[in-house]
Amino acid sequence: MSDALTIRTVLGDIAPGELGVCDAHDHLFLRSALLPGQELDDPVAAVAELRAFAAAGGQAVAQWTPFGLGRRAGRLGEVSRAAGVHVIAATGFHQAAHAGELLTERVAGRLAELFVDELARGLRNDDDPDAPMGTARAGMIKVAGAFHGLDAHARAVMTAAAEAHHATDAPIGVHLEGGTAALDVLALLCERLDVPPERVILSHLNRSPDARVHRQAAEAGAFLAFDGPSRAHHATDWRLLDALAALCEAGHADRLLLGGDTTTARARATTGGEGPGMPFLLATLRPRVERELGARVANAVFVENPARAFAARWNGR
Repeated sequence: MSDALTIRTVLGDIAPGELGVCDAHDHLFLRSALLPGQELDDPVAAVAELRAFAAAGGQAVAQWTPFGLGRRAGRLGEVSRAAGVHVIAATGFHQAAHAGELLTERVAGRLAELFVDELARGLRNDDDPDAPMGTARAGMIKVAGAFHGLDAHARAVMTAAAEAHHATDAPIGVHLEGGTAALDVLALLCERLDVPPERVILSHLNRSPDARVHRQAAEAGAFLAFDGPSRAHHATDWRLLDALAALCEAGHADRLLLGGDTTTARARATTGGEGPGMPFLLATLRPRVERELGARVANAVFVENPARAFAARWNGR
């Protein structure tokens, strides 16, 4: 096993120091049964949004769209290259309501194998577990909890993700439904399935601004992703700085990540949508973080922490 830490992007592995300013949770392509008519499926639009992000100073994006949700795996490399931005792709599996019952049934019992293959060999180019693999590899595993708990599906997917993590050392990003069940997730992944907490990224914590839970998750050692300024119906920006400040005051600035989580065409900034899109993260939120929490915290949130959160040893794979 190599001791060298690298970040796996769709164009190849890079040293953590090469990642740069990072949007730690976003989407370039996405299709969900729960978002009809709002698919992110246009490579030209993805390049335009990514170039706008780059113009604001962005250098890397973690693309959390997992297997089964229209991630356009075969186009991620060209989009990354055209925009000049590192892209970390995800394997993994979302809630059955997003992926659909038929696909959920097809992959039942084979998720760990699918995840390891996509991390070590190449992403499946279609939402088909038997489709040919491309050359781009996943750099993380995406899973999802349920609202205020973990249902049987979530537990099965997380168990497969833990198996894939142990085989590869890949980080695991967790969609927390409504920002809830963070501690349940850590109890399962870390206490029962032996995933080190620093290999877990908990997302959507801004949707449930429970400072005690945030602090407990940070104390456990997980990374905390606050994301979703594209979501007008969630508690996002107006509570964000207070949540970050509280965690910094408690000594947890090194656990914090920020992302845009742009999930619909309407939320994009560059193709006729209502925005604010990916550029907002750097054009508006980063200056606020710098003003209110200081340049060192801003650098940690956008540069240092993502470089640690997404780096892995890959266990020779």
